[in-house]
Amino acid sequence: MTASSLRNRIRSEFLYSFLGSPVTVASSLVIIVIVLACVFAPLVAPHTPFDPATISILDNNLPPAWSDKGNTRFLLGTDMQGRDIFSALLYGGRISLLVGLGAVALSVILGSIVGLLAGYYGGWTDAILMRIAEIQFAFPPILIALLFNGILKTALPADTFAKAAIPILIAAIGLAGWVQFARVVRASVMVERGKDYITACQAIGLPAPRILFRHLLPNVLGPVLVIAMLQVAVAIVTEATLSFLGLGTPLTEPSLGALIQAGSQFLFSGIWWVVIFPGALLMIMVIAFNLVADWLRDYLNPKLR
Repeated sequence: MTASSLRNRIRSEFLYSFLGSPVTVASSLVIIVIVLACVFAPLVAPHTPFDPATISILDNNLPPAWSDKGNTRFLLGTDMQGRDIFSALLYGGRISLLVGLGAVALSVILGSIVGLLAGYYGGWTDAILMRIAEIQFAFPPILIALLFNGILKTALPADTFAKAAIPILIAAIGLAGWVQFARVVRASVMVERGKDYITACQAIGLPAPRILFRHLLPNVLGPVLVIAMLQVAVAIVTEATLSFLGLGTPLTEPSLGALIQAGSQFLFSGIWWVVIFPGALLMIMVIAFNLVADWLRDYLNPKLR
């Protein structure tokens, strides 16, 4: 079988398995729609919710458009400052997705490098790196993210922290989640390093970095992709938690967590739409990512195919 026919066969099997799961197809469509709507928020959103020049306090606390006192200009209503909830969801969702994807990318890079080095070299390298990982693994990721974020918020001036809030969130959540990737990559590398193709690479004198990143890494990416998809949902929830606790994005650039935190104060005063809609979007995003990750895990498991 040629390389071209093998690629075509893998592609056809992937599409057959994907299209054979209506739940996965629906979840993928939901993710695509949400991502595109958030990325192109300036074009899709009917209002600019965080620009004071476009906000009128006279429009505050309007219910959704289908309610008796609703206004057709504001589909999902407005908050206490007169900001359009639908537009705020798109802009806030864009920040949540940016933080979630950026944090997972950082975790994948750090975890993969540590796992490759520990699994390939073994010995003291493996012992030191895995002891560090085990120490961090003993603490909940949210606690590590809270600690890292809180230290920087205390150490940096308020305006500096506000300007760098998103990169700080990405770093805090990414540094809290690399251990899982390191453990999985290490275990896979320890299995792969004894195979003939690695022995052949070593015999012909290929440098270690080329063996690690050119030959070993592509063969251990399967489990990493599954965990990464799951971790996107976890990172989004972690960011929402930090923002809800006041350690996340500033009020000038609120994420979904910050919107939920602001709206929760008015939940029992009858202004339910301010917190329900951000919470619903967050829940839909998390469920969709988890469902796609479940399918990907089953597809990459040869025992289930």
